[in-house]
Formats: sequence, structure tokens, C-alpha cells
Amino acid sequence: MHFRTQPPLLSAVAVLLFAPITLVTSAQQPNPVTPPGQQDVRDELPSELASAMNHFVLDRGSLERFYNIPSSAARRERMEEFYTEWLQRLEDYDFDALSQEGRIDWLLFRNHLQKQLKQLQIAAARAGEVEPLLPFGSNIVGLEEARRKMEWVEPFRAASDLEELREAITQAQDRVQAMLTDSATLPKRTVAWRAAGWADDYRRRLKAWFDFYNGYDPMFTWWAAESYERVDEELGQYAEYLRTKIVGVEKDADALIGDPIGSDALMVELQYEMIPYSPEQLVDIAEQEYAWCEAEMNRAAAELGYDDWHDALEHVKSLYVDPGKQPELIRQLAWEAIEFVEQRELLTVPDLAKNTWRMEMMSPERQLQNPFFLGGEVIQVSYPTHTMAHEAKLMSLRGNNPHFARATVHHELIPGHHLQGFMTRRYRPYRRPFGTPFWLEGWALYWEMLLWDLDFPRSPEDRIGMLFWRMHRCARIVFSLSFHLEMMTPREAVDYLVEKVGHERANAEAEVRRSIAGNYGPLYQIAYMIGGLQFRELYRDLVESGRLTDRQFHDAILRGNSMPVELVRASLIEQELSPEFHSQWLFYDQLER
Repeated sequence: MHFRTQPPLLSAVAVLLFAPITLVTSAQQPNPVTPPGQQDVRDELPSELASAMNHFVLDRGSLERFYNIPSSAARRERMEEFYTEWLQRLEDYDFDALSQEGRIDWLLFRNHLQKQLKQLQIAAARAGEVEPLLPFGSNIVGLEEARRKMEWVEPFRAASDLEELREAITQAQDRVQAMLTDSATLPKRTVAWRAAGWADDYRRRLKAWFDFYNGYDPMFTWWAAESYERVDEELGQYAEYLRTKIVGVEKDADALIGDPIGSDALMVELQYEMIPYSPEQLVDIAEQEYAWCEAEMNRAAAELGYDDWHDALEHVKSLYVDPGKQPELIRQLAWEAIEFVEQRELLTVPDLAKNTWRMEMMSPERQLQNPFFLGGEVIQVSYPTHTMAHEAKLMSLRGNNPHFARATVHHELIPGHHLQGFMTRRYRPYRRPFGTPFWLEGWALYWEMLLWDLDFPRSPEDRIGMLFWRMHRCARIVFSLSFHLEMMTPREAVDYLVEKVGHERANAEAEVRRSIAGNYGPLYQIAYMIGGLQFRELYRDLVESGRLTDRQFHDAILRGNSMPVELVRASLIEQELSPEFHSQWLFYDQLER
């Protein structure tokens, strides 16, 4: 079984993200594999660290619900203390006395704690960038945190605090207005955008503080109500002032600004994900994968009689089903994928998983950020409604045609996200909070690769539909990393998706908006292709070599739960582990120096 013909093998290179170590290529295997077979009992047993990891998650939840203001210095200090305490507890374990899964959990746990501590440092630096625009922020945070500590508020003092706050907001806006005449002092648009978002959050926090006392303490209301109304209004106006005068945005819903995290923060994220490549090397990987996709796209286009794959793609987009027919199509594609993987004994699909997934239609508002499917136990389907404008209807129809959906349905359901969620709730569930999109999205993208090689696409149109998504995953690596390195603007990212992948422009805008909105981690968009390549290399090492069957390999991954794929590898090959373990697996042999 082969995935596809690759370019000639070239020497691999990695940028080490931790201490110097001996590199291990995918061809080197420390120990023989013990096939997991029917070892369900072993898979369900927790490791020696399971209880501690559950305890940690519960304790963290208590702290985060109490210290619930992300910009709070007190929150950062308390969380730093918390993570440091847990790192010290982890050192108390006798690593050599742990089982293999216990050692993996120890490494997984330590990796998570180290990342959290580094992110607190990054958060402090980002707060420092915003502070000149929001010097009054700590005053609002202080009021709300005092309320959460149940400190008594003196009504007259509360009114005085509000008046001082209003004056501070006015002075801040005056300073910003002065900056407009001196470009040297003007803040970056992205920092001003972040500050405007924080100002909105401060407004919500101040309202929560006021509503707690208002009406319940008549003297508080008598003294503070009018002052609060004035502060609330001015704070809202100031946030709008930052957006319109510094950022230059009139409508938030249409904004494509984002907040790049920079090179240092990207390296922290890559360390945590155990990816031993630099952002620049990852872009090289994406471009190599894209070149293969484009060659296959040209081949499929030629079969349809087109000289240019863009023209063939336009033909495929025109093959959408009528409004009202999309749910029927999705159901058909879902069951076709389930039957395909079962007939070939690729993995185990529990009957309950097969028969309890559901379908919902996505609202027009949500489709502004999610123009395609979302999945899990409930697959959420994007398709136009009668309320959409004519152009928006056509873009939704074209972007969700049956041949595009042939890859997205199994990605979202089985063997993709729905099956992942079903299994991770049942096997080693204590690992779920320590998971990673490289396991989550990488697994689903890997199945697009594997099913391609098993001839799941039946026609040139099917292949074009599946290739569209693989090209999209390559493009995501390029534009998301370039954005966070401040080498590509969001508008340039939209143009890139339209030109390189063939997206409808509105769908490209929605994809970029979703990527930069801050609801996903900064590496989320690269996790699809890079995680998929990691799983593909594991498949070559363990299944194509004959050491495991398809079913054994895939079942073992799902029963191990979510974690960096290099730790999945360590578990499957029973790699000898030590507390000094760091990322060292060069999973992409075709990377040029």
C-alpha cells in the first residue's frame, strides 16, 4: 500500500527547539512494536498520573473561574504560582518506576505546564503593549476583583472611583488624539485593535460589578448610578474611537485585522506541539505538498478536457445540489464513508458511534465565519437560506458542492471528528484537556490522504474536490504563519486563498476571519496538514512495514487519546523514555536544507 509518489529523498533538517539531542529519523525504531490487538482492558486502565492530571484540571478550573479576567496581573501571578507548584510536584515522581503510559503522561503533563508558564510571560508582554492605551484598565479590574473577594463597597467611595475612572478615560483619549499628529508615537493597528477589544471587556466587567450592587444596596444606587452611566458611555465611545481613528475600521463584523503573536510566541507553540521545524521550514513543507496537489489537479482537469485546473474547479463548483437537498447528500456521503472503512477493516467503528451522530443546519450569521461544515457528534451544515443575498447564496452553494463534501463529511464524522470524540470520552479521558489540534485535525486530514490512496474518490470531479481541500490545508500553513510573523496582511491572505486554492472570495474572507479572530490557537490552521503528515509517516513505519495491521494501528491511536503525535509514536513503538525527552522526530524526509 502506498500513499503517493514523493519527490526524491533529500536530507532532513530540523531546528532544535530545546537542548541539543541526538536526532532520530522516522526510519530508526528504538524497540519492536507490541500489537495492541484486543487489549481493551489495558487501553482502559489509567496510568499512575491519571488521578493527578484530573486533580490539576479541576484545580485549574476553580482558579480560572475565580480569576476570570484574562488581562488581570493578579490572575497571571496566581496562575504562575499554580503551574510552578505542579511542576515541583511532578518532579517528586520516580520516572523510572513509572509504566510506559505513565512516562508518557509525565512528559505530556510537564510539556503542558512549561507551555503555560511561557504563555504567562508572553501575556504579560502583550499587556504591557496595551497599557499606554488603557492606563485605567487596572482600576476596573481592581473593582471587579474586590467584589469577587467579597470586599465591602462604600457607596460614596464607589461614586468617587467612577468619577476618577471617567476622567482617566477622557485623558487617555486626549493622549491618543495627540498621537494622531505624530506618527512616531502612534501605536500599531494590531495593538490598537487588541486595546479596543480589551476596552469592550472592561466595559462588561464594570457592568457586572455595578449590577451586583445596583438596586440591592439603595445607597450604592443613589451615589453611583449616574456616574456609572457616564463611565459606561465614555468607555464604549473610547473603544469605538480606537477602532475608527487608529485601526481604521467602521464595522466590526467586516473587519479583517487580527493580532499576530510574533516569532517568539510561535516558537513556544511549536515547542509544545513537539514540532522540530522552524516556521520557515514548515512553509517549505507546505509548498512541496502544494506542488504535488497542483500536479494532481492538472491531471484531473485534463481528464475532464480542461487546460487550466481553475476552469475545471469552476466546473466542479457548478455541480451543487438544489436548496433543501443538502442534508440528504450529507447523510449519503456519511454512510458511504462508514461502509468504506468497515469493509476494508481499516478500524473499529462502534455501533453506537455509527448510530448516534446528528445533523443541524448552520445559521446565516455563523456562516460568516464558518462557510463550510463543522463536525463532531453533530455535523453542522453550511448551505444558503432564503434570507441571504443572491451572491451569498451562490457562493454557499458553490463552496459546498458534492465533490467538495466528499472529503469534508468523513473528516467531520467517521472516521474523523465524531469518532475521535466518541473514543476519547471512553479511553484515557484524563488526557483530553492536554490535547492538541495536531492530533485532532491531523487525524482527520490523514484520513483524507489515506482514502485518496485507497481510491475513495471515484471520478475526476471527486479528485478535484478532495484536492481542493488538500491545497487549502497547504495554503493555511503559508498564510497563517506568514500572518503571525507579520509578513502577510489578512487581506493578502484572502487574495492568496482565492488565487492559490480557488476559493470563492466571501468564503476566503470567512476562512481568514476565523483564523485570526483569536478563537483558535495560532498553530491551529497548520495542524491539519502537519499533523496529517505525522500520522502518514507513522503509518508507513508501522503498517506498510507489516508490524501492525490497519485496524491495530488506527484503534491504538484512538484509544491513546489526544496528545502531540510524537508521543503517540513513542507509545506505539514502545520507545525508551527519560525525563530529558524532547522533540526529535524528523517526520518529513523530503525537506530540503
